[in-house]
This record gives sequence, C-alpha cells and structure tokens, in this order.
Amino acid sequence: MKAVDGVDLVVPRGGIYSVLGPNGAGKTTVIRILATLATPDGGQARVLGRDVVSEAAKVRERIGLTGQFATVDEELTGTENLIMLARLQGFSRAASVRRASDLLGAVSLDAAADRLVKKYSGGMRRRLDIAASIIVTPDLLFLDEPTTGLDPRSRAQVWETVRGLVEVGTTILLTTQYLDEADQLADRIAVMEHGKVIAEGTPGQLKSSVGVGTLRIRLREAAQRPEAIRVLAEDLQITAQEEADAVGLTARVPGSDADLAVSAVSRLAGRGISVTDFALGQPSLDEVFLALTGHTTDRNDQEEAA
Repeated sequence: MKAVDGVDLVVPRGGIYSVLGPNGAGKTTVIRILATLATPDGGQARVLGRDVVSEAAKVRERIGLTGQFATVDEELTGTENLIMLARLQGFSRAASVRRASDLLGAVSLDAAADRLVKKYSGGMRRRLDIAASIIVTPDLLFLDEPTTGLDPRSRAQVWETVRGLVEVGTTILLTTQYLDEADQLADRIAVMEHGKVIAEGTPGQLKSSVGVGTLRIRLREAAQRPEAIRVLAEDLQITAQEEADAVGLTARVPGSDADLAVSAVSRLAGRGISVTDFALGQPSLDEVFLALTGHTTDRNDQEEAA
C-alpha cells in the first residue's frame, strides 16, 4: 500500500503552509521525506533548493522538525534541556545559557524554566519541543501535528508561538487534522486524502471552490425548530441541520445566493416562525472537507506511523 501517491507540493517561502487531512492520509510520510528521515521510492523533492536524497546533509543544516511526540528529557529542567541541545549544536557554555533563556522567553516558559519537564503540562511540553527545534533558527520548520491532544488553551498558546516564528522569518510547514487550526494559521492549505493531494489553495479559495454558501438562522423559539426545518425543505428544497444552540439552524445553499436566504426568512415568517437573526457566508473548512471527501477528518482510520 502506498503511503503517498504522486504528491505534488510547492511551498512558498515565508508564512505558514498547512497539509490537512485525517489520520492515514499520508501527512507524516510527506514530512519524513522532506525532512530527510525517509527516502522516496520515486519522484523528486527539493527543500530550499536542495535535493532531499543527494543533498540530505545540506537540507538538515537549514531545517528544524517538531514531531508528534515529545523529544525532551523529562528528568531535566526546561533550561537544562535547551542548554544541553545548544551545546550539542556547538554553542559555548555562555552562549548556550543565553540562547536557552531567550528561547524560553519566546515560548512563554520563563516561569517554568527551572522546573523539571515531567511536571510540565502537555501544552508546555509542546512549546518546549518547538524551542528545542529552533536552537539554531531554521529557514524552514516542520511541525507535525503539534497540538494533537492539547486542551483549547494550550493549543492557542502553541499557535501564538508558531506565529512568532513566522514574524522572525521562519517558513512553517504544518501538518494537522484540525480544520480550525489550518483555518487559524495557514496562508495556504493542501488537503490530503489516501496519499494524494485533492485540493490546494488559500482558505478562502478552498471555501469558494465547493460552490456553496452557508446560511445560518436563529429562531426566537426553540420549539419551532422542527417546523422551520420542514418549511425550508418543502418550500425551498433547503436541507437544514440543527446546531448545538437550541434555536440555531445551518443550511448549505448554492454559492452566495442572497435572494434564497431572504426567501427562506420570508417563508418562515409567513408560517409564523420568528427569526431573530440570519447570516449568509462562506462554508467552514469542515464543510469544505466534507464536500471534497465525503467525510470529516475524525474518521477512525489507522494512524500514520510517526
């Protein structure tokens, strides 16, 4: 079975490029090839102008990698981990101490600098992992699902760390199965499925490509929601879905058909169903992925090899 099958990517310098897909899509395999950790069976890949097979050592000099699992030593403090890694990179003792301090500040771990890593939260470990990957500031940093398993607050902190790296000139190649993460961070997104890239573009381009808009309606009374769904289906052939909000409805409509949205609200009012608010906009990335693949990114596939 092929892990990747004819993947064709061009990642521009600067900014954040995301490879999005469910477990098993081939994202980690792509990262391993580009980071010179795996050899492709065919084709060619170049990173920063260097061939990943014949010039692997040159590629490694200019990249960083943060994988899916923590790589720091739990029995050392945050400071000790970074000093050790800086020394391995050839820094002097004094320079290692300065670099460790600077990086801990950059990833907002100053207060935990002298705490053992085994006492860090998951989000703190991920940020320390990122700091460990940029002891020598890379031109390109691979982040392979950096927020998997983190709580929302920790994910937001990692996102801020990633944005800070871009501000100092590092290009980020990010793999993720979280649609909101790609939407929040990425300048461009490649959607992978079964080892292939099935769509590529900016978040806005991907949302426009599915040819539908999203109509969101809020009712005054939750008890009227079943009747509202029936009216939209019978009168306008609009299939509406219930939202978590008891008075909310969401429906996919062709393009950005404002007339259809107005007609929907008018029909509901004509049947005595009060609408307090409605909006017509682009679909979410969740809806884009569903339209492209027929399923969401949380399917229960066998996970990729790390």
